[in-house]
Amino acid sequence: MARLRRKSCVTVTALALLIFVITVILKTLTPDNDSSVDAFALAAFAPQRQGEIRIQGKSAAEVPTRPANVAMMNNKPPEEKELSLYGEAREFPPPNYNMHAFYYTWYGNPQFDGKYIHWNHPLLPHWDPKVAVGYPNGIHHPPDDIGANFYPALGAYSSRDPSVIEAHMQQLRTAAIGVLALSWYPPGKADDNGEPTDDLVPLILEVADKYKVKVAFHIEPYKGRDDTSMLENIKYIVEKYGDHPAFFRYKSSTGKLLPLFYIYDSYLQSADTWAKMLKTTGKRSIRNTPYDGIFVALLVEEKHKREILEGGFDGIYTYFATNGFSYGSSHHNWKSIKDFCAGNNLIFIPSVGPGYIDTSIRPWNFQNTRNRINGKYYVTSLSAAVATRPQIISVTSFNEWHEGTQIESAIPKTGGQTAYLDYLPNKPTAYLEITRTWAMKFREAQEKQTA
Repeated sequence: MARLRRKSCVTVTALALLIFVITVILKTLTPDNDSSVDAFALAAFAPQRQGEIRIQGKSAAEVPTRPANVAMMNNKPPEEKELSLYGEAREFPPPNYNMHAFYYTWYGNPQFDGKYIHWNHPLLPHWDPKVAVGYPNGIHHPPDDIGANFYPALGAYSSRDPSVIEAHMQQLRTAAIGVLALSWYPPGKADDNGEPTDDLVPLILEVADKYKVKVAFHIEPYKGRDDTSMLENIKYIVEKYGDHPAFFRYKSSTGKLLPLFYIYDSYLQSADTWAKMLKTTGKRSIRNTPYDGIFVALLVEEKHKREILEGGFDGIYTYFATNGFSYGSSHHNWKSIKDFCAGNNLIFIPSVGPGYIDTSIRPWNFQNTRNRINGKYYVTSLSAAVATRPQIISVTSFNEWHEGTQIESAIPKTGGQTAYLDYLPNKPTAYLEITRTWAMKFREAQEKQTA
């Protein structure tokens, strides 16, 4: 009898042990819903071969999107979870639609474009031949030698790669940026070193909408830009993209939701030229038509304030990330610029940046370099902007790598003859995190003003 009890005890124990082992094995095979993988950290340590980033074997277009949501400005969407680039859930802070970032789609690589575009940027000569002779010339040779002083975590990517656009939207949301200001040329036109990219806009809008990011248009200067061509540009943008839920609209002083357009180098056209389109009395006035909008001019010199007002613009932005480079980019001038705007019913949009260095393409321009000081330069810029109580803050830039103003993730890069700067001792995502902190502070400051 005792022997039988011992056998029963051994049998029960063995059965319990078997159940325990099976449970452990099943648990290891079950995905952990609470786990989170940092896409940017993975990208930082992955081999830098182009086009390898995919969403668990699918293209970005195959990832199911959520229903479109037209976000109103100044609202407070809850924190949410989205699919990360690697298919796992990650939390994002709520987007601040009064934080804008300038975004560039001019990059290309052989896999998606048949060649490198912009990463092979030429070294630009100094305008004085006597100075130019003392500096190197030629072009860069990607992927190890690119036209930038920092190296992107995503490598020498193509702006046409859907997985890159996906990663960028994740980074924008990580930074709590609600609006990307898309560098835009009319169809068939491009900058001197690039190729036309208007055909990319539909994909950018689709992926932006998935991440609740809005898209504004940053209209670049091009040959022949005047009031007539600009009117055609605005009509084209509104008719082709204006109905998309990711198309950004801003609540004007009259209560209307209108598209917002940044006009780069607006001073290249006279105030009289702009007035023809932007004033209600203009010959080709856009006001009170289906194409009306919020038109924001670039302020470089102090005299531009009066020209912007006479031209019929609705606001001012400063763009340059180099404190002291221009009247508009100098922090100590922002209060007086804001006062001018407040007195003339203009929107003031100071542009902040993490630093500036463009010696990879302008080797003679070291005097305009602004060291990042491990993020302190950026914090100083953000603090100065918030102190002026602006309606919107713009970030120069998300990914203008040539001028070293990017907040996009960057990694240390060694090898070859090119020495790159990096964000060490901080993480590759350091400037996204600083942006997030200040986007929240800016939101809180604006809420106190309206309380």
